[in-house]
Amino acid sequence: MTAKLDLFAAAPSLMKNWMSTSVAVESSLEPSLIELVKIRASQINGCANCINMHTVEAREKGETEQRIYLLPAWREAPCYSDRERAALGWTEALTRLSEGHAHERAFEALRAHFSEEEQVKLTLMINVINGWNRLAVGFGLWVDPAAARAAAQAAA
Repeated sequence: MTAKLDLFAAAPSLMKNWMSTSVAVESSLEPSLIELVKIRASQINGCANCINMHTVEAREKGETEQRIYLLPAWREAPCYSDRERAALGWTEALTRLSEGHAHERAFEALRAHFSEEEQVKLTLMINVINGWNRLAVGFGLWVDPAAARAAAQAAA
C-alpha cells in the first residue's frame, strides 16, 4: 500500500503536536493495558497498519502471543484481568458508539476498576488510537514500527 500523502510534511506543526499528545497519553497508564486497548480498537476499525505496529510493540513490552491472538474474543478468554476486561469493554463501547448505547454498562465496569483520573486517561487513549486508525486507513499509511518509534522519540 502506498500512502496518499505524508502527514508530517502536509501539516508538520499539527502532526508534531498530535504525536506529542499521543506519546503523553500513552505513558499515562500501564504499558500492557495501553497496548491491548490500541490493538483492540485497531481490530475493530480494520486498521492493518496499527494492528501490525501495536502487536509488535506489545510483544516488545512482554505481551504473550496467546493474549494478542485472543483479543477479539476477550470476553470468553480467561487470560485477562478484570481491569483489562473493563478497559477492553470501554474501548469497544467508545469505538462503536454508532452501534448503540452499550457504553452505560461498560462505564459501570470501568468505574469499578479505574479511578476518575484513570478513566479520563483511558478515554483519551481510546480517542488517540481511534484518531490514528482514521489517519492510517484514510490516507493508506503503512509505517514500519521501528520508524514510528523513532518519530515518537523525536516528538517527545
